[in-house]
Amino acid sequence: MSDCIPTASRTRRIHSMTASITPSMTAIAAAFLLAFAAPAMAQSTAQSATMPADSPVGLWKTIDDATKQPKALIRISDQGGALVGKIEKILVPNGADAVCDQCTDQRKDKPIQGMTILTGLKKEGQEWTGGEILDPNNGKVYKAMAKLADGGKKLEVRGFVGIPTLGRTQSWLREN
Repeated sequence: MSDCIPTASRTRRIHSMTASITPSMTAIAAAFLLAFAAPAMAQSTAQSATMPADSPVGLWKTIDDATKQPKALIRISDQGGALVGKIEKILVPNGADAVCDQCTDQRKDKPIQGMTILTGLKKEGQEWTGGEILDPNNGKVYKAMAKLADGGKKLEVRGFVGIPTLGRTQSWLREN
């Protein structure tokens, strides 16, 4: 315990050791840190910017069932252990100003772009279940489940009434 409390002689030794550090030694230490620490930090940042293949968190492109054209970008985030999906951008022409006039809840007549459409999905094995998804085209809310496919490049999102066999699945494509 006495080693933890600096004494006058120990304080003098520390001061004399730090006083002998020259500006060139400081420059060498800084160069060393830049050469080795900066790439490691950049790699860490790059890894955190890319989403892991075993998580749906990230940006997804939806495809219109009828036209097979890109429809919207959905940002999925994890909020307290449950997945939430929000329409980040509508990709169809003249769609950015669309409102959910068919919605029957607090989203009625609100802009679809920026709207939360997916809530409450929780991981259960290899799937996320127990959530709900809104179809802004008809204003209906369905039970939802999702699972990753194709090495995390696709998200199979299923909306259903009652049981999963009474529904339909959309494949969303990972954007990031």
